[in-house]
Amino acid sequence: MSWSKVRAKVANRQKVSSEADENRRFGGSLSYAWRALRHRNFKLFFAGQGISLIGTWMTRLATAWLVYQLTHSALMLGVVSFSGQIVSFVLGPFAGVWVERLNRRRLLVGTQSAAALQSLTLAALTLSHYITLGDIIALSFFQGVINALDMPGRQSFLIRMVEDRRDLGNAIALNSSMVNAARLIGPAIAGVIVASIGEGWCFLIDGISYFAVIASLLLMHIRAETVTRKAGDMFEQIREGWEYVRTFRPIRSILALLTILSLMGYSYNVLLPIFAGRVLGGGATTLGWLTGAAGCGALVSAISLALRKSVAGLVNMLQVAAAVLGGALILLGFSHTLWLSLPLMVFIGFGFIQAAAISNTVIQTLVAEDKRARVMSYYMMAFFGAAPLGSLLAGFLAHEIGAPATVVIAGTFCVAGSLWFTFELPKIKAVMGQVYQAAGLLPSRQKEPVSRPCNAGKKSAIYST
Repeated sequence: MSWSKVRAKVANRQKVSSEADENRRFGGSLSYAWRALRHRNFKLFFAGQGISLIGTWMTRLATAWLVYQLTHSALMLGVVSFSGQIVSFVLGPFAGVWVERLNRRRLLVGTQSAAALQSLTLAALTLSHYITLGDIIALSFFQGVINALDMPGRQSFLIRMVEDRRDLGNAIALNSSMVNAARLIGPAIAGVIVASIGEGWCFLIDGISYFAVIASLLLMHIRAETVTRKAGDMFEQIREGWEYVRTFRPIRSILALLTILSLMGYSYNVLLPIFAGRVLGGGATTLGWLTGAAGCGALVSAISLALRKSVAGLVNMLQVAAAVLGGALILLGFSHTLWLSLPLMVFIGFGFIQAAAISNTVIQTLVAEDKRARVMSYYMMAFFGAAPLGSLLAGFLAHEIGAPATVVIAGTFCVAGSLWFTFELPKIKAVMGQVYQAAGLLPSRQKEPVSRPCNAGKKSAIYST
C-alpha cells in the first residue's frame, strides 16, 4: 500500500475518533450546537443580552419610523443613521487601544448603563411630545460614542467568557443567533406597539431591558487578565495594530469584503421605511414584517453556523454569502409586492449576517491575543463604521433616483465584491491552514516525512479552511 493511502487512513481514523469523542462529550449534534452555554459566564451573558437586544431592535424600528413620520424624507433617514454610526468609524482605532488598557467587564457595565440612560431620555422626550429631529440626531450621536467603546470591548471580552478556545466559534455563532432572534422578535413587537400606542413605549422598554445585561455582567466570575498590556504611546499602538491588519492577508481581505458589504449591502436597512410606506403602500406593521423577515433569515444563518463542529471550511462560504446578499438586493429593487419582498428580505438577512458572523469567527480565531481588541475595533469599523457612509449615500441616492434603484446599485457592488473575494481565496487559505493547524483548531493530520525525494520541492498540504 502506498504511503499516501496509509496517511489518508490514519487521518481518517483520527478524524472519526475526534468526532466520536466530541459526540460522547456533548451527546449529539443538537447538544453540540449549544456547547458554549456550558460556560457559566457565557450562559449569563446569553440570557442578559438576549433580553436587552429585543429592546434594542424595538428602538431601531421605532426610531426609523419616528424619523419618517416627522420628515417623510429618505435623506433624513440617512442623516440620522449616519449620525449614530459615524462615531464608530472615527473613534475605532483609538477605541481598540483604550479597550486594551481597561478592565473590560467594568467598561461594558459603564457602556450599558450609558445606553440605558440614552434610551430612557429618548422615551421621556417622545412620550412628552417634545421630541424633535435635532434631539434624535443628538441622541443617536451619543449612542454612537457608546457603541464605539462597547462593541470592541464586547467582542474582545467574548473569549474571556469561554474558557475552551475550541468553543469560541460556537459562542460567536450563538451570540449571532441571539442577536438575530431578537431581530426577529423585537421589530414584530415594535410594529404592534408603534401602531397602537406610539414609539415612546418602545424606547422605554429598551431602556429598562439594559438592566438585564448589566446584572449578567456583575454576576460573572472572571479570572484575572493574563496578557500584559503595553502602556506606550497611543499612536504607536494604533500604528502597530494597523500594520498587523494590513500585512496579515486573511484579516485584510476579510475586512475589505466586509467593508464593501457594510458600505453598500447594509444600506437597505435605512431605506426600509421608504419601501414599507411608498413602494409597498403599508405602514409601521409592514415595516415590522420586512425587518422581521430579514431577522428570520439572519437567525437561520446563525443557527446553521452554530451547528458546525469546526472552523474548517468557513472562509469558503464568505463569497457565497456576499453573492446571496447582492442578488437578493437586486431582486428587491424590482419587487413591488409584499409577498415577494418578504422572502427576498429573508435571503438578505441570511447573506449579510452569514458574512458578518463568519468574518467575526475567522478573525477571532486568527488574531494574536495581545492585539485582539485593536483588531476587533477594525472589524467594528468595517461592520458598523462603513455603514453610516453607506446610509448617507443610500439616503442621497434614494432622494435622487428612488429607493428601488438604489438597492439595485448596492446589490451590484455586493456581487462584485463576492467575485473579487473568490480570486483571493487561494492566497488566504494558504496562510490560514498553517495558523489553524498550529493552533490545533483543525483535525490532526499525519505529517509527511521531509526526507521523501518524491515530495522534494512541493509545498506542505494546505488544509481546507
